[in-house]
Amino acid sequence: MRTAEVVRNTKETQIRVKVDLDGSGKAKLATGLPFLEHMLDQVARHGMLDLEIDAKGDLHIDAHHTVEDIGITLGQACAKAVGDKAGVRRFGHAYVPLDEALSRVVIDFSGRPGLEYHVEFTRGLIGEFDVDLVHEFFQGFVNHAQVTLHIDNLRGDNAHHQCETMFKAFARALRMAVERDPRTQGSIPSTKGTL
Repeated sequence: MRTAEVVRNTKETQIRVKVDLDGSGKAKLATGLPFLEHMLDQVARHGMLDLEIDAKGDLHIDAHHTVEDIGITLGQACAKAVGDKAGVRRFGHAYVPLDEALSRVVIDFSGRPGLEYHVEFTRGLIGEFDVDLVHEFFQGFVNHAQVTLHIDNLRGDNAHHQCETMFKAFARALRMAVERDPRTQGSIPSTKGTL
């Protein structure tokens, strides 16, 4: 079973994340941030992973700490669930459109954290959600999942559509990367023999 549960408690947030990489796309989310939950539901559904997130944060200040720490904890859970990466595809990529918006995401479970984030949102808020926090979420994920992640929003006029295409493409790329590749016979997908 490629599952993991991670708990992160700080003075700013209390977060529990449970992930099953071989799930069926179910999500159980309680973060206090409806728009983020909408995006995380896309990750579960299109990534075909089961995801539970309970988060309490200092939302009376703003959503920054909560969003960033959810990214961190999800990254830790994915790293733990994928283990030594034996037999996985390692690389994943996806293009996802939503009406006028189009995003591309490419991921490598390289063991090296790196984020290339090329997004120009058409507005600063989606409802009450600050779009700057999308970068913070993915930076937290990358640093703690130890992956290289390239996110490019190629076009879009509607900020909600822009964001949703990124999260859906991330989910699809993640799904591809952690999928078991029957041709590798369980070997590590690297000439180094380790990732």
